Amino acid sequence: MITGAAHHPRRLLAALVPLLLAATLSGCAGRPEGVLVPTASAAVPGEQVDILVATTRQPSKDPGILFSGERGRGLEATDIAVSIPPAANREVGEVQWPKRLPADPAKEFATVRVAPVKGEAEAGRWLSQHLPPSKRVFVFVHGFNNRYEEAVYRFAQIVHDSGTEAAPVLFTWPSRASIFDYNYDKESANYSRDGLEDVLDQIADNPQVEDIVIMAHSMGSWLTVEALRQMAIRDGRVAPKIRNVILASPDLDVDVFSQQLDTIGKPGPNFTLFVSRDDRALQLSRRISGSIDRLGQVDPTVEPYRTEFEKAGITVLDLTALKSGDPLNHGKFAQSPQVVQLIGSRLLAGQEITTSDVALGDRLGAIALGTAQTVGGVASATVSAPIAVFDPNTRRTYGEQLNRVGRSLENTIVSTVAN
Repeated sequence: MITGAAHHPRRLLAALVPLLLAATLSGCAGRPEGVLVPTASAAVPGEQVDILVATTRQPSKDPGILFSGERGRGLEATDIAVSIPPAANREVGEVQWPKRLPADPAKEFATVRVAPVKGEAEAGRWLSQHLPPSKRVFVFVHGFNNRYEEAVYRFAQIVHDSGTEAAPVLFTWPSRASIFDYNYDKESANYSRDGLEDVLDQIADNPQVEDIVIMAHSMGSWLTVEALRQMAIRDGRVAPKIRNVILASPDLDVDVFSQQLDTIGKPGPNFTLFVSRDDRALQLSRRISGSIDRLGQVDPTVEPYRTEFEKAGITVLDLTALKSGDPLNHGKFAQSPQVVQLIGSRLLAGQEITTSDVALGDRLGAIALGTAQTVGGVASATVSAPIAVFDPNTRRTYGEQLNRVGRSLENTIVSTVAN
């Protein structure tokens, strides 16, 4: 039964209006179209990120758009290189979109190369050429309301800012990039399950690849877990090379996720979740989905979630206290310098994050202890910290970590006052 605001159209409309306005203001208004026409050379300032892009989108006749938001008839792959401006001209976590074309590579993201990749053999050669010594592949699946070029540039930013040592592969599915096309996007995610499973199978079958890390955002989390579920049903297990799955702000019904995990079974990949209780996009999704909690906005410290996460061996990073420039608080994982660098230094390196073995600075997002942000907050340090980690051993280590954070804050406060 639908309850609360979702049961009353006027209340639901009143709740929708500010969210729609925020989404519109944070969208692509004012950006030039056609940014995927190569306008920069390999000799531009800054750094270049090479990405293999696989998609189930329909090709566009416009070479600057490349693929539309409509559904294609099969998988298409493209080799795309993006130039990232020098560090002095940008902030970590930001995509510096061109104000006009051609882009200024000294200050803006710019496309360097776009080349079609034909067939599995050519895709395999691309992977072989781009695999680092770790032999790791990083697969990213974007979320709701994303154009093709938005997914490409955002992934380029994540790869660059995280400093990951992995071959980057983007899977982009048909999204009309409109806040009014939520249902179309959801069905497009369903439509793309076989495509993503095919991509993951091809990567896992490559003998040179040793490790696969998947990160999915928002609605892309539903698509990702469904593809893994299908793989487990078809093959009897998820490919062993897929060791870590990161779900950022997952727009996924908590009951459905529980069933998906049961089907995936054990042994399976390690799951890490990024959640935020102030995620306004997921608050809206919850309202239009029967008032069932979305996985990305739960409180991992309360029951039944705390126990269920522990039983499933799932690590949860709570970003509720972290501030970002996103008015919807839906993209903290990519826009926060602390989080995106934590992703690169730990998660994409195949390391688990736990409360018992992560340094204080890492666990709290390298916050400046002793500032107004933390002074006076000793009693609730792990709750109010920008990044709080709840790992499968939380129940056993929670008190110890609280004491450790309290002692560290106390020492820092004393040091600050003394100086």
